[in-house]
Amino acid sequence: MQRAGRCAFAAGAFGTMVLLRRSDERRPAFCEKFISTVTATKFDSGFVTTMTTTGPLPEVAPKKFKVCVCGGAGGIGQPLCMLMAMNPLVKELSVQDVDVAMIPAAGVAADLSHLNTDVKVQAYAIDPKVPPAVQLGECLQGCDLVLVPAGIPRKPGMTRDDLFQVNASIAAGIAQAVATHCPNAVLALIVNPVNSIVPAVGELYKQWGLDPTKVVGVTTLDVVRAGKFVSEVTGIDASEVDVPVVGGHAGKTIVPVLSQTNPPVSLTSEQIQSLDVRIQDAGTEVVLAKNGKGSATLSMAYAGARLGNAVLNGLAGRDTAECAYVASAVADLPYFASKVVFGANGVKEVHPVGTLTEYEEVRLAEAKAQLAAEIEKGVQFANGPSKK
Repeated sequence: MQRAGRCAFAAGAFGTMVLLRRSDERRPAFCEKFISTVTATKFDSGFVTTMTTTGPLPEVAPKKFKVCVCGGAGGIGQPLCMLMAMNPLVKELSVQDVDVAMIPAAGVAADLSHLNTDVKVQAYAIDPKVPPAVQLGECLQGCDLVLVPAGIPRKPGMTRDDLFQVNASIAAGIAQAVATHCPNAVLALIVNPVNSIVPAVGELYKQWGLDPTKVVGVTTLDVVRAGKFVSEVTGIDASEVDVPVVGGHAGKTIVPVLSQTNPPVSLTSEQIQSLDVRIQDAGTEVVLAKNGKGSATLSMAYAGARLGNAVLNGLAGRDTAECAYVASAVADLPYFASKVVFGANGVKEVHPVGTLTEYEEVRLAEAKAQLAAEIEKGVQFANGPSKK
């Protein structure tokens, strides 16, 4: 008698995976019917469940994409590469980093190439003294999504402006390479300070005659943290909580819209203020817990993969919503984080902030004031003598 097949679904940072067991056969397969249904209803929260079937599963192959992770050998890059290599929508993964990286990109690619998935993994190491556009033709050719957890952390004696100038130059170099070799790809930036780097690259895209909405700032970690922290206060399963976070991706510019939490929650004013501060300062919480020897790398990789999954689902024809920092006009600022719908060409729709409480209105005004100055810094970089 034929044994029942067993499909295990794992959804979270990287979407829905199906592992098919039937008799003594074991092979990865991805059921389009279930991917489409589950992603639409459950991805925002993430879950693990199982189901049993006795009949054959439809052999419908989903559309798959080429993804590049620039900075793929770093602390965020390595786990982000692994999560993307596990994503059923990825057919090819480029692991890119500089040739002086502590862990060679080739080593990361070799490690990932042992995963029993169908993803083709290639490594690319570049000389940081040579423009990336000259070196990354093969790496970026045909890419649909480029994730960039690149740049340097702030070092002792370095001002915030010093950090911005260094990281903006790194981001601009990568952006120029993307613009040259895969101009239609979605460029997702995890480069600090995001509030200024995204406007800098967005304005460069305009100068190059490209669509600035292809440039996306990854603020998903704020959403992930907000959902987790609300679940701890309310007792609701974290996988079921969705909290929109608008504004920017640093300090006071991070505005969790707790009044729009789904499912609705009842919070005291003290709880709201406490959650607001904790979500803003969550990065510091991790740095202190690591005794200053690291920052939020694993959770950031998880969040980056979740954003990447939303983009890929949209490209595959399944519109998917996720908060992101993009060029928009929803808050009288040229760049702003709010709920974004990703579709077949990238950003399809940017949602307005919606109705806010009095407390949230005050916070939003505070965030916009700070964000305006940080956006201007990015615009000045794009328009200044250091532009690429």
